[in-house]
Amino acid sequence: MPNDRKLLGDRAETMVAGRLSRSGIRIIARNQRTSEVRGEIDLIALDGRALVFVEVKALSAGAFAGPERPVLAVGHRKQRKLRSLAIAWLRDHDGFVPPHASLRFDVVGVRIDPEGRTVEWEHLRAAF
Repeated sequence: MPNDRKLLGDRAETMVAGRLSRSGIRIIARNQRTSEVRGEIDLIALDGRALVFVEVKALSAGAFAGPERPVLAVGHRKQRKLRSLAIAWLRDHDGFVPPHASLRFDVVGVRIDPEGRTVEWEHLRAAF
């Protein structure tokens, strides 16, 4: 991943984690990898009694490439990958997962201007 994209992604994940925390969602892990599946879970959180796996998608304001809305970058293939990552993470953390009553997959899309300000925010709860 080119440095500019990595920096944009890191900035977006930090913004999203902060905004979710301020809304009462407790972030319990960031950038989680598993022993079984290649890839990364951006954020894992507790929202009430739901354990939430959050995928963050960011675009630069004025970008010509990519989907119309950042959240649209999470298609069926990415959804399958995220489900596999979540199952592997739960296995890796067996016995150390916070108590929860349900699992949920959220997608948060952000568009960030050149000054680092969020110009678009879309949070899809239970996106898939």
